[in-house]
Amino acid sequence: MDNVFKKRHSVRRFQKREIEAEKLEEILAAANSAPSAGNLEAREIVVVKDVETKKRLAEAAFGQDFLASAPLVLVFFSVPSRSAGEYGERGRELYCLQDATIAASFAWLQAVMLGLSGCWVGAFEESQVNNILGIKEDWRPIALLPLGYSAE
Repeated sequence: MDNVFKKRHSVRRFQKREIEAEKLEEILAAANSAPSAGNLEAREIVVVKDVETKKRLAEAAFGQDFLASAPLVLVFFSVPSRSAGEYGERGRELYCLQDATIAASFAWLQAVMLGLSGCWVGAFEESQVNNILGIKEDWRPIALLPLGYSAE
C-alpha cells in the first residue's frame, strides 16, 4: 500500500487508450467493498464512457476539459434517503457523504494499483451533473473521478 499511496497523484492528461473491462470491474469491486454507515451503502456509482456525456460533464465542472479526455469518468453519488431512514438527519447530511467519498477513495487507490491515474474533481454544478446523467432520484453527486493511463 505504501507504493500505491506514493504513486497516487492527480493526473489531468490521459492516453487515448481504453481501460480494460477487467480493470474497471476490479475498480468497481474495490469501491463497493468500502465501509458504509450501517452497511446501507448510501452511495451509487455511474460509469461514463460516452464522449459527448464526458464533454457535458466537463462543462458542468466549470470547464475542466481534461474530464472529456479520460477514457472514463466515475461519478459518485450519495443517496441521502437510504441513510436517513436509519439515521435521520445525521444520515442524510453526513453518513451518505462519507459513504460516497470512501468509495471514491477506494476506487482511486485500486486504479493506481492497476497502473491507472486519475484526478478527484469536486468542483461542479450538482444539478447539471444530475440533469446530464438523467438522475431523478435524491442522489447527490459528490465526486467525479476521471480515470485512464497517464500521458504526463
